Amino acid sequence: MATNRAELADFLRRGRARLTPPDVGLTAGARRRTPGLRREEVAQLAGMSADYYTRLEQCRGPRPSRQMLTALARALRLTDDERDHLFHLTGEEPPRRETASAHVPPGLMLILDRLHDTPAQVVTDCGEVLAQNAMARALTGDVMSRPRRERNLVRLHFLDPAARALFPEEDRPHLARAHVASLRAVAAARPDDPEPAALVAGLRAGSEEFARLWDEHEVSVRHKATKRFQHPLVGLLDLDCEVMLSHEHHQLLIIHTARPGTDSHERLELLRVLGVQDMTPRGTGNRQGVRQAVRRSV
Repeated sequence: MATNRAELADFLRRGRARLTPPDVGLTAGARRRTPGLRREEVAQLAGMSADYYTRLEQCRGPRPSRQMLTALARALRLTDDERDHLFHLTGEEPPRRETASAHVPPGLMLILDRLHDTPAQVVTDCGEVLAQNAMARALTGDVMSRPRRERNLVRLHFLDPAARALFPEEDRPHLARAHVASLRAVAAARPDDPEPAALVAGLRAGSEEFARLWDEHEVSVRHKATKRFQHPLVGLLDLDCEVMLSHEHHQLLIIHTARPGTDSHERLELLRVLGVQDMTPRGTGNRQGVRQAVRRSV
């Protein structure tokens, strides 16, 4: 089925016009001539170029991929029905609703947008990160910038040494067990869903530790817990992990908070001020200056 370019362009324009910057966690600024969001703001939220998005609204862009459609639905805060309509306009079959959805419902996105001073992210029950706020990116890195296959927290813990290094070494065995036990519960609850089965198969093949823990058959679901993060800039953070469930979408809103009056609370506030720093080798000099600021402030 061909893309209905005219209908797609109109649907995108109307979706953009009904949102305001505060609706999506952006600052409104002054002298806004356009009602709703600007094109470049939608493009920023969807992780695409402003030129590409502009061409979609002008009925001359290339057919969006399924991944791009999911990103647009999230950026425009579409409901499930609206998301399905967006897919139909491009000739694509919408994702099945009985499996874990990559579409974050507007209610969860609204909560995420309002959390400015604490790390929060939306993940599927299988561990795939679907959305992060700025504080989550500052705490654990910009997971959403990775290819989709590499956004899964379970996969990152077992196969990415850098992601594993975010946690103190003595905490890693417990976290590994928790990841495996949660994934086993999900896989058992959705035996016909290929996503958890494929994730388990890939991790068994790629990680001896995962394979050993999987064979122990421990089962658990994600609950409130306390986690320690070894951040490269601000140091050790002792954070409470709150989990809000969206059963219909098989999604979780995970929020990390620090208790007032603690060193972790001060360091988390410092992390909010610092934001996302350059963690590449080119940013070595900048990191040194930030570390000096941290030592003076904490």
